[in-house]
Amino acid sequence: MMYEKSYPKQRFNITMDFLNQHIPKNDRILDLGVENPLSRLMKAEGYNVVNTSGEDLDDDQTILNQTDYEVLTAFEIFEHLLNPYTVLKSCKAKKIVVSVPLRLWFSPAYQSKTDLRDRHYHEFEDWQLDWLIEKCGYKITARKKWAHTVNKLGIRPLLRRFTPRYYLILAEKI
Repeated sequence: MMYEKSYPKQRFNITMDFLNQHIPKNDRILDLGVENPLSRLMKAEGYNVVNTSGEDLDDDQTILNQTDYEVLTAFEIFEHLLNPYTVLKSCKAKKIVVSVPLRLWFSPAYQSKTDLRDRHYHEFEDWQLDWLIEKCGYKITARKKWAHTVNKLGIRPLLRRFTPRYYLILAEKI
């Protein structure tokens, strides 16, 4: 795919390339989060995707046990959960694909002042996500990091051109 420089198209293209390399299109996928532009793109590309319904996964993991799936995807979801460990321990998928924005030393964690569900409770470093995934009984088999370009002037936009902002992993149940 051609990488477009604009967000979120660049992130979507990288994510779709990663999925196409590692996940067969006939695998049943449970995507954490309500239907969104990325899950619609996955469906348009031929993936068999079912989304969660917006339930608070910190309190209720019922859907993880009542849905038939082989792959769990969580694209920019875990940073919004108080306890992603509980979600991963409740997961019955053979494979998981997870992406998170990485903690940047020059940029504070995102906090919405108006939407309690749109806050980052966690700002992961790559080793922290690796540890979480491994502690939940998965082995990481593929990784990808990339920077997020911003077409603005300044020190922080310059740093964002060279500092990986996103981390994407594939892991398989041990």
